[in-house]
Amino acid sequence: MNTIPHWINGAEATGTTTAPVFNPATGAEQARVVLGAAAEVDAAVQAAATAFETWQDSSLSQRVQVMFNFRQLLVEHEEELGRIISAEHGKTVDDARGEITRGREVVEYVCGLGDVLKGSFSDQVSRGIDVHNFRQPLGVVAGITPFNFPAMVPLWMHPVAIATGNTFILKPSERDPSAANFVAGLYKKAGLPDGVFNVVHGGKDAVDAILTHPGIEAVSFVGSTPIAKYVHEQATAHGKRVQALGGAKNHAVVLPDADLEFAANHITAGAYGSAGERCMAVSVAVAVGDAADALVGILERKANEVKVGPGDRPGVEMGPLVTKAAQERVENAVGGAAAQGATVVVDGRGLKIEGHEDGFFTGPSLLDHVTTEMDAYKEELFGPVLAIVRADSLDEAIDLINANPYGNGTALFTASGEAARRFQRRIKVGMIGINVPVPVPMSYYSFGGWKDSLIGDSPIHGPEGVRFYTRPKVVTTRWPEPRQQVTAGFNFPTSS
Repeated sequence: MNTIPHWINGAEATGTTTAPVFNPATGAEQARVVLGAAAEVDAAVQAAATAFETWQDSSLSQRVQVMFNFRQLLVEHEEELGRIISAEHGKTVDDARGEITRGREVVEYVCGLGDVLKGSFSDQVSRGIDVHNFRQPLGVVAGITPFNFPAMVPLWMHPVAIATGNTFILKPSERDPSAANFVAGLYKKAGLPDGVFNVVHGGKDAVDAILTHPGIEAVSFVGSTPIAKYVHEQATAHGKRVQALGGAKNHAVVLPDADLEFAANHITAGAYGSAGERCMAVSVAVAVGDAADALVGILERKANEVKVGPGDRPGVEMGPLVTKAAQERVENAVGGAAAQGATVVVDGRGLKIEGHEDGFFTGPSLLDHVTTEMDAYKEELFGPVLAIVRADSLDEAIDLINANPYGNGTALFTASGEAARRFQRRIKVGMIGINVPVPVPMSYYSFGGWKDSLIGDSPIHGPEGVRFYTRPKVVTTRWPEPRQQVTAGFNFPTSS
């Protein structure tokens, strides 16, 4: 059976402790992944620290050229990487290609980093004195990433970190670890020096080693809110910068003036795409006023039309969940919602796919008459379950969303510009879509929610990502003319 190793200092590194990697479509173990801890993290830090000594002094042109090469390799190997992701995560190959594309956009953003990193210059701020500023890399930085986007989320981190002159250690999810090693191989082909990008696999022991290692300057994390809070607390206590993105409960509000067929089509894709295992998935549809009954009817039809099966089968729109435990948790949540009074309009429980009876499949579920007191509303289910909450007005829908502890993404479906403007100004959510169900911003903007969806104040990629992985210097200079007498004062200096 294939064993997935670490990648440290440009080479594979093995270990004695391993864990299973499953094929979610069959339920069968298909590989073993090596699990690291403090020793492996320390080895990666030492390699990254040594590489940083020269990488920080590399020219911006050299770093950007590596990123151009890397971007081209991502294009050339998109199909292969997509199938690796599908086999370990369960999502369709098409969906995996989509996440590679969105991750590649960040690589394209940093290919133009020269403009982003330009400093400023102020001439003659005082007699004979000029001021300018620039940004420098931090050193060794690390990323801890989730299972649901094994290519895209790491690509939101390491291209920005590496292009700005840092060296990087990635701790991917042990559930689908192969994408990280594949990307490491592409970096090597792109000309990245050994030690600049490293991969350490593992569980909590590896995470804790990263959070406490004195040689790591910053940590980026995407995952559940409880773990995001833990990462932020531990890493900041050990003097590190932290990006910590947590969970979500994303609402899509549908007004009576919306094109209901259009709205339902996009909400269905946003709710059930990637089996709902997205932090930006639409998990709640808020049906306003007269839109409710008609919207539920269309959503029911579309949920029943979703094609479920193995991710590598042509025409499949939704694959299995990532683990057996995830399958059981989601199906239990549907039963719990029914017990609490929700109407199960479409029941995805107990789905069996011919030839894949042991796979971790569950079908799309649609719940109506859900209230904000129900567990199906309060919890991030991370599965193909769409809850319908009914509201009498747009203002009631806004208040409902603002009362939710999460604030990652939200959407409004309407034909009214006034309603859209009122919604986007009043809503307490970080990323908003108007007739767009999954409002993930382009790479030249930054990604980050509000409230319990972002712990701390550091969004990811885009301009905020560049700021996170660099720190500013401000230089005040004077070059007096030969034999010029400059009087030094003992008072606090001013710009006179």
